[in-house]
Parts: sequence; structure tokens; C-alpha cells
Amino acid sequence: MRIFANLSELKAAKGEHLGYTEWREVTQDQVNLFADATDDHQWIHVDIERAASGPFGGTIAHGYLSLALIPSFTTQLFRVDGPKMVINYGLNKVRFPAPVPVGAKVRAGAEVVDVKGTPSGTLANFKITVEVEGAKRPACVAETLSLIVTD
Repeated sequence: MRIFANLSELKAAKGEHLGYTEWREVTQDQVNLFADATDDHQWIHVDIERAASGPFGGTIAHGYLSLALIPSFTTQLFRVDGPKMVINYGLNKVRFPAPVPVGAKVRAGAEVVDVKGTPSGTLANFKITVEVEGAKRPACVAETLSLIVTD
């Protein structure tokens, strides 16, 4: 884990790749719970029998589940010491280039894209790439925005 002692250190890391998390398995239980939480019960996610003969050869995780794992991944990758709070501010761009088959392992890497001051605090932009073990293309690539408030 990369620990930034302050915002100046984070700003100095612009363009730097911060490494990768450990691999974690995506389970059918996780997918089912996500389907319940989002009311997205499309058969490619929850119907194991039908999905076995579908385009992916089995059930796959929701693209938004891959996105929803990003906060868990980023806490493994880096932290900035000292802020009063850090708020998810939004996303600049999100893509889902490849599916995540249930049972596959995923991990994430992060890069500092930009860090700039705003009237509300410091806005940090990170490029997060969620990879599937053994896959050629990532499952999710997202530019996340975090508002770091120090006062």
C-alpha cells in the first residue's frame, strides 16, 4: 500500500502507477446479492442453467459490480493521511471491455491522473483498472474522482 503523508505528496505522484491489489474471487452469491440490491436479475447474471448455454458459457458479474468493487480495491492500494474526509465525487469515464465470469479472480491497479485544488477541497482523479486473472482485456476501466476535504 502506498501511503501519502499529505496532499503535496499525492500531487507529486501525478502520472504514477500505485501497484495492484491481491486477487479476489467473484462468487455467484456476490452476483446474486448485487442483483437483489440493484433489481437487475438478467439471466446472464443469475440463471446458472440458462447462462451455461449463453454467450459467456456461464454466469457473469454485472459490469456495475466490477465498478462497485473499486472502493474496496483502492483502500488496499493507497491512502492519504490527514484529511477530515474523502468523498466519492464522481466518474469521468467508465468502460467494461470484458466480462467477469463467476468464479474468476479479479484485482485492480491504480494510477494518479490528476490532483488539483477546488473551492471545496482537493479533487483527485485516479484511473482504476480492474483485471480478470488470465484475461487479455480488463473488466473495468474507470476514472474516479475523490474530493479530499482537509478543513
